[in-house]
Amino acid sequence: MLDVCLLGTGGVMPLRNRWLTSLLIRYNGRMILIDCGEGTQIPLKMAEWGLKSIDAVLFTHYHADHVAGLPGFLLTLGNSGREEPLTLMGPPGIKKVVEGLTVISPELPYDLRLIELPDTENAEACINDIFIRSIPVDHTIPCLSYCVELKRQGKFDVERAKELMIPVNHWNNLQKGEIITLENRVITPEMVLGKPRKGIKVCYCTDTRPTDELAEFIKGSNLFICEGMYGDEKDTVKAEQKKHMMFSEAGLIARQGNVGELWLTHYSPSLTEPEEYIDAVRKIFANTVGGRDLLTKTIKYKD
Repeated sequence: MLDVCLLGTGGVMPLRNRWLTSLLIRYNGRMILIDCGEGTQIPLKMAEWGLKSIDAVLFTHYHADHVAGLPGFLLTLGNSGREEPLTLMGPPGIKKVVEGLTVISPELPYDLRLIELPDTENAEACINDIFIRSIPVDHTIPCLSYCVELKRQGKFDVERAKELMIPVNHWNNLQKGEIITLENRVITPEMVLGKPRKGIKVCYCTDTRPTDELAEFIKGSNLFICEGMYGDEKDTVKAEQKKHMMFSEAGLIARQGNVGELWLTHYSPSLTEPEEYIDAVRKIFANTVGGRDLLTKTIKYKD
């Protein structure tokens, strides 16, 4: 199972009752953080999931409301006793951005590993069995959307293993994907595993106009967390000019992608009552939730 916590739902600036958009993902006790705007370390502490087990921070882009909280987060992480390397991942320019931000946090008790992802093509990575995919989107500067996935192998076929006379003490090795040799016979996992089963997929998309590729990228995801900068259709021109997304546009992408659930986030500071527009989005995509700070969900395998 996978746990997700929407730490904040605001865009541009933190407000008295709304932290900046950021997502925390947990699997097997290890975590990934997506975006780290000003003050992110506060809802991180409020979530009470701990900080020491965060293995990576993924940046969608380098506007301040998505990266300005990094120095404080790094220092707080250091004070938690962290000594393992931390991975920072984002579009081109990450080295320059991190060097600039860490001028005020120069001495950390752990190393930073930087991974630059392309902003012209899709990319893949893997951290602690969590598969990460990125896709370029349409914002005013290079920007990425992310999907994180738990892939699930096929069910172990006990009867087939018995037919092949594989000793029980080797079953676990095969389930782990290892190849074994028995009396000059090579046994591969595919010989005793069924077809791959549906895993868990969570997608995070913010600061972009709708693109043709997004619906395919998020296709079949359990949860799609998407920017809804504006709810009132009167703000459509503003969204187009600033390269942001309307509630209705997020709903349409969710429907096209046949996702399980849509959470809206990254609200404009001027959008004081986002819930007023949720019913209109549900006419486009029924399973829509207006994101709120510290909204949490546990996603389990379906079988």
